Amino acid sequence: MTGRRLMVLGTGSDVGKSLLVAGLCRAYARRGLTVAPFKAQNMSNNAAVTADGGEIGRAQALQARAARVPLSVHMNPVLLKPETDIDAQVVVQGRVMGRYSASAYQRLKPQLRATVRDSLDQLSARHDLVLVEGAGCAAERYLRAQDISNMGLAEAADLPAILLGDESRGGVTAASIGHHRLWSAEDRARVRGVLVNKFRGDPSIFAPAAADILSETGWPVLGLLRWSEAARALPEEDSLGYGRKTGAGGGLVIAVPQLSRMANFDDLDPLLAEPDVDLRWIRPGQPLPGDADVVLLLGSKTTRPALEAFRAEGWDIDLRAHLRRGGRVAGLCAGFQMLGRVVRDPDGIEGAAGETPGLGLLEIDTTLTADKRLVEIDARDGVSGARVTGYEMHMGRTDGPGLGKPWLTLDGRGEGAVSRDGQVAGCYLHGLFASDAFRGHWLGQMGGQSSGEGHDARLDRALDAFAEEIAADLDLDALLSLAR
Repeated sequence: MTGRRLMVLGTGSDVGKSLLVAGLCRAYARRGLTVAPFKAQNMSNNAAVTADGGEIGRAQALQARAARVPLSVHMNPVLLKPETDIDAQVVVQGRVMGRYSASAYQRLKPQLRATVRDSLDQLSARHDLVLVEGAGCAAERYLRAQDISNMGLAEAADLPAILLGDESRGGVTAASIGHHRLWSAEDRARVRGVLVNKFRGDPSIFAPAAADILSETGWPVLGLLRWSEAARALPEEDSLGYGRKTGAGGGLVIAVPQLSRMANFDDLDPLLAEPDVDLRWIRPGQPLPGDADVVLLLGSKTTRPALEAFRAEGWDIDLRAHLRRGGRVAGLCAGFQMLGRVVRDPDGIEGAAGETPGLGLLEIDTTLTADKRLVEIDARDGVSGARVTGYEMHMGRTDGPGLGKPWLTLDGRGEGAVSRDGQVAGCYLHGLFASDAFRGHWLGQMGGQSSGEGHDARLDRALDAFAEEIAADLDLDALLSLAR
């Protein structure tokens, strides 16, 4: 081990740990350090494909981009992809290990400690600094004995830690003091101080709170991170974030039904940034809007339950009315599968074995299988003429005559399907709309237009701006001195 390590723990979920680590990765990378992000256990259906054919959480992919380093399965050795409220697919060092109930996973966790340490040590051997992100609330005592991602990891790897709280929610003082009281003396000693996130107003007003935290815990407040507009331009990590962003309110109306167990909804980010796109999340209980130009079906971790929920909302009826009005429909990954004639699950991959009728808008049939296709794509599309980059991440095999009219032709290989009338299209490719030339081509086909601004360039500008804000708010040298 050569690199130094510093852990960012949170007073709760969604307090900004992932984005802070992304900002710190970019800030220290700009100073010439080789930096790597690390999150032992992530729970999210948003995932990215690594160069070696594994998968990690999208948050760690963003952090790796911020650090300007290639994606590695070791950045997120345990990924939990929820399939029901009590079951999740468990991915270990990039590969599916199996489906586990919550209680079974708690029994499994001690067996994963060596794997987590192996991944952390491999990153530490290759980087100057590893920024370790905790998971959820760091002081849940009922989880401490099996913990592999918060203080359990800090103890096992001897990590110094800082505690992050979210002032926009209130309660940072109470949460900091509460964590101190819930932790053992050994755990408390690992904390070097407290960071306050999303602070608005005059910093001097927080001085009495900082004094209370120091008096009660012995932990100094290391800095107040102001509310960041730059951070708002960065992708959300998981389902706690989707729906917070809406389109710019332009001319092309894209309706996105909010499906159960939605996956990789960051596919929408390039569209959300387009000024000529009015992207609307359609929540359960709402009809598909009659003025929509396009209905876009995203991926889901559980395709058959998503189909059942879609019908229960009456959205299948709305969708056919939308098509009769001349509207367009597009589906990505599970959304593509849903557009077909049937989704079969003979082996119970996603739950009870059986089959569910699809929406019948594409002449394709899907059979779910245990093997998962994980592959990066960088190819020229023969249909649009655009370079297309992205990744496939799905379980199942799709067949049928509809594939004879593909949506894309990637270096001569057909991908996806288009209906005979051209109104409905779908494919397995995630990240499709991040390809600037293709996005412009597709928006033009749908009756809209692209601003021409590059998605990757926009993302890097946001990361640079966020890193500059962090550098202005924090003493980065002092923070770095805490790592070891």
